[in-house]
Amino acid sequence: MTAPDLDAIRRLPKAVLHDHLDGGLRPGTLVELAETVGHTLPTTDPDALAAWYYEAANSGDLVRYIATFEHTLAVMQNREGLLRTAEEYVLDLAADGVVYGEVRYAPELMLSGGLTLPEVVETVQEGLAAGMAKAAAAGTPVRVGTLLCAMRMADRAREIADLAVAFRDGGVVGFDIAGAEDGFPPADHLEAFEYLRRENVPFTIHAGEAHGLPSIHQALQVCGAERIGHGVRITDDIAGDIADGKLGRLAGWVRDRRIALEMCPTSNLQTGAATSIAEHPITALRDLGFRVTLNTDNRLVSGTTMTREMSLLVTEAGWTLDDLRTVTVNALKSAFIPYDERNAIIRDIVLPGYQA
Repeated sequence: MTAPDLDAIRRLPKAVLHDHLDGGLRPGTLVELAETVGHTLPTTDPDALAAWYYEAANSGDLVRYIATFEHTLAVMQNREGLLRTAEEYVLDLAADGVVYGEVRYAPELMLSGGLTLPEVVETVQEGLAAGMAKAAAAGTPVRVGTLLCAMRMADRAREIADLAVAFRDGGVVGFDIAGAEDGFPPADHLEAFEYLRRENVPFTIHAGEAHGLPSIHQALQVCGAERIGHGVRITDDIAGDIADGKLGRLAGWVRDRRIALEMCPTSNLQTGAATSIAEHPITALRDLGFRVTLNTDNRLVSGTTMTREMSLLVTEAGWTLDDLRTVTVNALKSAFIPYDERNAIIRDIVLPGYQA
């Protein structure tokens, strides 16, 4: 099948499962909000600020990559900042051709302006709803569900799990833990995961990015995650050449149980979890039958969009239109919304969009 060009890719219906709200602000918005709260940025020129983020993110160091969030979080501590960033988040997805997205953020990092945890969630949901209404009115509808993150370095996971349960009928579709992996194993938060399972709330776990197989094993077999955030290090359990190697027991479990890998190629290059787009494990894992999905992770920090991620795989890894359709359908099959709703988006929007 002929490789699609950039314009064709931009028009394709897309789905994203792994994207952080505080990693996707518009540079101009960040400048304006920082001025209103008195926060000092590296530069107040939006283009220069975007370039600063991209340069910092390309350090190959996950810790430094995460440190860039200091500035975005500084403007997300009050109602005005949360409403605006949430609404613009949805509009930016819609402009990129995304028809289904899951946005994640850590409410515990947004309390310094006096908001309570429930108020943070209520405000973000209000902003997302406003964005969805505007996108629909503009003829580019997008559905966005929310994942609430607990920070794995802190001890509030059960509290955030309670929040996810409380808002599961108000737009929150699941739970996650995020932050530096190494030294902060997912099993530290086992009580939260056991509670979520009892309450029938699905969750994903960041694993297999900065830390290897033990992180993935704990996330799945100890904590019970239904998806894995990143998961690039699952290749450590494939003997020989990854393209035709023998799967170990954990890799086989991930593939056979159709556990979605929320892969983020550009972000993985920036944090040192992969070496190039051409050699990123997403292609070999796709060929081996894993349920890989394609994601942006942090659009501002990584200087990317879903259109760009798709284009890079087409131009540098030889992906075709069929491959892009596969990862889009994979994402919707593993989305944290009801089965009939997932199927409707695939049947009524994605497949016709790719057929066209």
